[in-house]
Amino acid sequence: MADALKLTCHACGTANRLPADRLGAAPRCGVCGTRLADGRVHEIDLATLEKSRKDDLPLLVDFWAAWCGPCRMMAPQFSAAARMLLPEARLAKLDTEAHPGASDRYDVRGIPLLILFHRGREVARLAGARPAEEIVKFVRHHVGQTA
Repeated sequence: MADALKLTCHACGTANRLPADRLGAAPRCGVCGTRLADGRVHEIDLATLEKSRKDDLPLLVDFWAAWCGPCRMMAPQFSAAARMLLPEARLAKLDTEAHPGASDRYDVRGIPLLILFHRGREVARLAGARPAEEIVKFVRHHVGQTA
């Protein structure tokens, strides 16, 4: 498949391959039918993060917890950024309370913490609650450097 992208389904964790030119056509997971790139923020677990961080499309993960006021305040901004970044990147959230191993694995010292992954490696971090425009600028700046 020429110019194929690998994307992990955030619902079932299945790796999918699709033509890069079909990314804007709302592609679905071949197993569960969930949209792979829909401009929404998906809640993921640690196992799905481990797979998704290796995808061909950049992944920005918000490490958060329900008790964190700044995390809750940033949630609508993060959702708005997800819509603005479609189809350049996908955004996901990982609850550090539900998945405590994530804090150790990714050296999370404070939340909210945004970590940008691309093709298996961590590209950049951004700590603290941010407006949507700043999140978009952060992703575009760092993805442009890794392209």
